[in-house]
Amino acid sequence: MATARTKKKVKAPRIFLKLSADHPQVFKALDDLGLAVRGAGPLDARTSHLVQLAAAAAARSEGAVHSHVRRALAAGVTREEIEHALLLLISTIGTPQVVAALSWARDVTGRR
Repeated sequence: MATARTKKKVKAPRIFLKLSADHPQVFKALDDLGLAVRGAGPLDARTSHLVQLAAAAAARSEGAVHSHVRRALAAGVTREEIEHALLLLISTIGTPQVVAALSWARDVTGRR
């Protein structure tokens, strides 16, 4: 699925595709909001995706971690950079939550 958020194709989960087909206006508004927020400041796409990944990990949201890892990869962020960004959170959100987030990230990157 190509989105306005990334330049490369990103394979979204089936449920996301179904919900976006069922509620196209809502998901277009969400996509437009993401574009507006990213365009409102000086951070590049790679950095923006890493910030959102960190927030997803802190929120303990497996689905959001999966989504932001996919988006980060599509924006050119490496697996190593993703894992480093998550490791940086240990002293803030705790080791167990970082280990969980790394596991969720590896679901997407294929690294075991």
